[in-house]
Amino acid sequence: MNHQLPPQKPVPRALRWLGGAVAVLLCLVVFGFYTVPEFMVMLADQMWACF
Repeated sequence: MNHQLPPQKPVPRALRWLGGAVAVLLCLVVFGFYTVPEFMVMLADQMWACF
């Protein structure tokens, strides 16, 4: 039994670059929220309210 996957097309370079840029931007936004203590306290309160 030969179970080979069909050949896949490579991901275009521009699409990989765009995905990387979105990931970096998302990380910067998340780390930026750490500079706002009120937001972090509100987020912690909301998470604690779930339990």
